Order: sequence, then C-alpha cells, then structure tokens
Amino acid sequence: MNIACHIRNDGLYEQVQGTLARTGLKCDRFASDTALLRALKQRSFGAILVDIATGLQDQESIFTWLNCRSDDSTPVVVLSPVYSADLLAMTLGAGADEFVTKSIDPTELIARINALMRRCNRRNVQRVIELGGYVLDREASSITYRGEPIIVTAREFTIAWLFFSAPGVYVSRQTIGNAIWGVQGDIVGRTIEQHVYKLRKKLQTGPDRGVYIRTAYTKGYRLELNGDERAMDGIDAHQEYEESLPAEQAE
Repeated sequence: MNIACHIRNDGLYEQVQGTLARTGLKCDRFASDTALLRALKQRSFGAILVDIATGLQDQESIFTWLNCRSDDSTPVVVLSPVYSADLLAMTLGAGADEFVTKSIDPTELIARINALMRRCNRRNVQRVIELGGYVLDREASSITYRGEPIIVTAREFTIAWLFFSAPGVYVSRQTIGNAIWGVQGDIVGRTIEQHVYKLRKKLQTGPDRGVYIRTAYTKGYRLELNGDERAMDGIDAHQEYEESLPAEQAE
C-alpha cells in the first residue's frame, strides 16, 4: 500500500518514510500540493500525509485544496509542528481526517494511519476482535469473556476497542480524548483515568486472565498479554493512583 506524502522538511520525511517502511507501507513524496493533486487523479493511495507550518496564512493553498476535494475519499493526515486549537479546528473543518503533531510517537502515527485506512475502506473494517479470551463486537458494542457478557458503557467500549485493536501499542490520552469527546486528552485527563479504572475492574484484567492494561504517565495506556515484564519500564505511581480510585468516581 502506497502513502502519498507532501512533506517538505527532509528530516521529517526521512523519519516518516522509515516508520512507514517498517510496517510494509511505501511512501511516495511530492514536492508540491499541485504535484500531489495531479497524482491523485491518476493513482490511488491508502492515505495522504501533509505537513504544515505554524502560520495559518502559510497554509491557505492546503486548506483550499482540502475544501475543494469532492470525489476523493482518501484519508488525509495533517502533521503540525505544534498543537494549536485554531489550526486543528481549521484543518479538520477544511476536510482533513486526522491532525497530529510532528512529535507524535511513530508507533501511534502508524496506528492512526491504519485506523483511518480501515474506516475509509468499509470492506476491510475490523468488526470483531478476539484476544485473550475476550471478544469485542463492534456492531453490538459488546464485550464477552469466554462467552460470558461484560456490561460496559459506550465510552468504555470505545476505550476497550482502542486498546484491543492495537495490543502492545501505547494509546495516548489525547487519542482517547479525541475518540470519545473530540478534545485533547489532557483536558479530560482525570475523566479518562476514571473510565480506565472502571474498565479494568469490569474486564478483571490481571494475572488471572493474563491480560493487562498498563499505564505510563508520559505515554498513555497499552494492552498487554501474558504480563510482558518489559512493559513495566515507565510504569509510575500514576497507575497506583488509578487503581485506588473508588468505583463511584468513574461515572
């Protein structure tokens, strides 16, 4: 699968290209948005990556191009050097599908690109996940463990789906916040902690089931199977805080 890249910074392009190559994705680079638009009329791509600068006025041509897209449903990921609420709103409002900062972890970038491509190609969308005895059904928003139903809320199911669809990959609080509330994770950080606390309790994760939801304060959360001890690196007292939360706080 080829990914179209309009990334002007050489260092960033090399980093993205290397990250994509490790997962079997090929990166085709275009020097201008004009060249990219011409290629889109002739070829199909799995996704489009575009980097932008900090100034809104500098991006006028990019926003115009996004706004003018009609019959092209290829998902677009915009890379920004910094987070800006105004820039995020303008980018998504113009038609981009994802907005990430250039400091994003490479693993998370790949996870987001893959998720976008699955959503835009409904025939390949994963509807059921079976992992560690758990079965997550996307259509029914339901979870079972070895056939026994686990009652979860819609938000808890969304968080569980994020974890189970990318085992071993850290899912940041920003990603969770965007998926559920459409805002940055740090804005609703405590609420996320409470939801994860309740999800752990309902799933009964731990040594008995061999499935863990680990916390690393600077990285977020990730699902692990069989208690991979290597993942204990970076686990801090923040997880102890979450595990001590009373259940009634996690509404």
